[in-house]
Amino acid sequence: MQTLLIAAILILFLVVVFQIAKASEYVAMIRGYENARKQSNRINAFLLLAFLVLGLIGVYYCNEQLKGSILGEPASDHGVLVDRMLYVTLAITFVVFLITQIALFWFAYKYQESDNRKAYYYPHNNTLELIWTVIPAIALSVLVGFGIFYWFKITGPAPKDAMVVEVVGKQFGWEFRYPGADGILGKKYFKKVDAANNNPVGQLWEDPANHDDVFVEQEMHLVVGKPVQLVIGAKDVIHDVGLVHFRMKMDAVPGTPTSMWFTPKFTTKEMKEKTGNPDFVYELSCDQMCGKGHWSMRGVIVVETQEEFDAWLASKKPQYLVANPDKDPATKKDSVSVAPLTGAIIR
Repeated sequence: MQTLLIAAILILFLVVVFQIAKASEYVAMIRGYENARKQSNRINAFLLLAFLVLGLIGVYYCNEQLKGSILGEPASDHGVLVDRMLYVTLAITFVVFLITQIALFWFAYKYQESDNRKAYYYPHNNTLELIWTVIPAIALSVLVGFGIFYWFKITGPAPKDAMVVEVVGKQFGWEFRYPGADGILGKKYFKKVDAANNNPVGQLWEDPANHDDVFVEQEMHLVVGKPVQLVIGAKDVIHDVGLVHFRMKMDAVPGTPTSMWFTPKFTTKEMKEKTGNPDFVYELSCDQMCGKGHWSMRGVIVVETQEEFDAWLASKKPQYLVANPDKDPATKKDSVSVAPLTGAIIR
């Protein structure tokens, strides 16, 4: 019902505009086209000036209302740098916006058609051409320099004490792999991917480094204040790891691993207190259209203390033992029983 009401209002508005235009045309025919055109120019010039004033007031109001309320405080060290770059860009472009828009609408008002003024032909000026070419070039060079500097910080080598997490996108979800005590992710091969036999990543079981790797889906755990390097890939089509709260994103490309690193600043618990939202979660979204289920490709990131992370990781069984239960010492132990009469050990 609401949609029909909005559609009816829009149609009515268009009809009113059409009727006003027709009425203006009839008035022009009665008064004479020349006088009607001059009057129309005066009205349009005034409206343009009014639009400038109201528009600038609207820009200021929206900025005051929405400033800092959409994304909140960046939750990573690199996020602070990204926000700083954004503010610098906004400051420069806002100055340009003010100058160009004020000049545009003021000139339209001040130099409206007049019988007492003759148009001045001003085809070219080398000085002006130089100014509005060199200054934007310098400003853009500074912005590009900031971007390259921060990009290399994000994608460059991670600190030696950084934890490593492998992130793999698929239609339509996320898979994560953690190295075990050895701190090394085992080798994998895409032809070995076999979810039915508990090898969803394609790990090569003959590689000893795979024997303690832990595999989880949809929920990634990180340690607050500890650098983390994400090793990113995809199984099927191009996805994109979007970490809005950390101000980070990176494409996940099949067959071409990408990487980025950052340091979380606040735990999930701290962010709940900061935002006043008891349901707050760090979100991992796919920022690349990847198919009809793209909208549902959402993961959760839990940032916690080192002790909480260690307890969580210890509760997970290495994927090697999940795929090869006969190698699991716990399974072997459970399979040993004592015969009730003879006391003989039966395996």
